[in-house]
Amino acid sequence: MTFTKVGKLEEISQGSAKVFQVGDREVAVCNVNGTFYAIDDSCSHDFESLDQGVLDGYEIECPRHGARFDVRTGEVTGPPAILPIDSFKVRVEGDDLEVEV
Repeated sequence: MTFTKVGKLEEISQGSAKVFQVGDREVAVCNVNGTFYAIDDSCSHDFESLDQGVLDGYEIECPRHGARFDVRTGEVTGPPAILPIDSFKVRVEGDDLEVEV
């Protein structure tokens, strides 16, 4: 796996998420208190885009049915989802955000 530049730090305000296309995947990069985390943008329950959901601390909530995921690990933290989503490493190079997919 290699790191791919996806955007700039200033593109994602604290407490929000933004989707980037990385190869054939859509990855949501989340800013939690100035630390960036990357997850698959698709809910494992109904495949809704997670970046449209509420980011509350380390949890992001799917806007369709309320499934919740930990943005650090992709683990499910609230039903109706039962399967985790992929998480990816993020690194900051200057003011660039890079994701390893």
